[in-house]
Amino acid sequence: MTDRNGTHLMTRTITRRALGAALSLTALLATTACGGNSEAASDGSGSQTLTIGDQAKNLQTLFNASGALEGTSYKVKWAEFEGAAPLFQAVQAGAADTSYAADLPTLQALSGGVSVKAVGALRNDGTHTGIVVRGNSSVKSVKDLKGKKVVVSSAKGSIAEYLLAHVLQQAGLKYSDVKVQYLLPTDAQAAFTSGKIEAWATFGVYKAVAEQQGGRLLVNGADGRVSGYGFIGASEKALADKGKKAAIADYLRRLDKALAWSRKHPDDYAKAIQRNNGASPAIAKTLVSQANGELLPVNSQVVDAVQKVGDTMHGISVLTPNPTVADHVDSSLVKE
Repeated sequence: MTDRNGTHLMTRTITRRALGAALSLTALLATTACGGNSEAASDGSGSQTLTIGDQAKNLQTLFNASGALEGTSYKVKWAEFEGAAPLFQAVQAGAADTSYAADLPTLQALSGGVSVKAVGALRNDGTHTGIVVRGNSSVKSVKDLKGKKVVVSSAKGSIAEYLLAHVLQQAGLKYSDVKVQYLLPTDAQAAFTSGKIEAWATFGVYKAVAEQQGGRLLVNGADGRVSGYGFIGASEKALADKGKKAAIADYLRRLDKALAWSRKHPDDYAKAIQRNNGASPAIAKTLVSQANGELLPVNSQVVDAVQKVGDTMHGISVLTPNPTVADHVDSSLVKE
């Protein structure tokens, strides 16, 4: 994965460990959960239990490193999954009270009828998502992708696919001008490394590894090419329970504190990612630099930006039906 550990076996091992960290940016996946609920460290002795949905211990890593969940008046359980699809399935089944996913996976869940509301917004600078080409590729600009095969990770409707659709649109091309193939990140990583893929729309650790291994970044999601927004969601059933809603509000306040800690202690946060995700120091540092910065209210600016994502993906028949984001928001828990 790195110059120091440059074996294919090590690449496979680390990318598998980091799968969930990257999959937090994917669309709904037809996969099963990698694990069930497990008790989290909490000093709370109250009778209320909040089951927090997470992907590959992303939130757990942050909370354990920051200590921001210590001393709760409620008990905490974690519903741990590799990707957004099983996490939202758990929310719908009542096995998780909250969700944690990027904008497009959340839109996919809403489109599929999951009873969840966005209660807090997360934002990063979009650089975690990108289209990477082989170092010797003749593709020098987005326009050069016309007629080419572009591999998209992870599945139809991923944030990487939105980036591809958006930049093609900006370049005056139609989505049908490229040949899209969907591959899970680990499979695409191996194919890109072996030279079988020329252009790859991907995210997170996979993008970082591809660039480390000689890939050339064609374009990333910065400057509005992706919205950069993700959501903490809460099931409508949990929000209807007064005690549970109070616990969710407290959890959101603590998440904001944890994110503030991560901004002030990037080195400690990177070390925690290394321990929990098996990432190299360089990759962990990259992930920290691209991480969500703060918890935001789900205001009209957030809603409008994410609605544009939905409209774009609906326009290329990837998101059907196209949910109205404003109808799936509870703005009472995180204020301006």
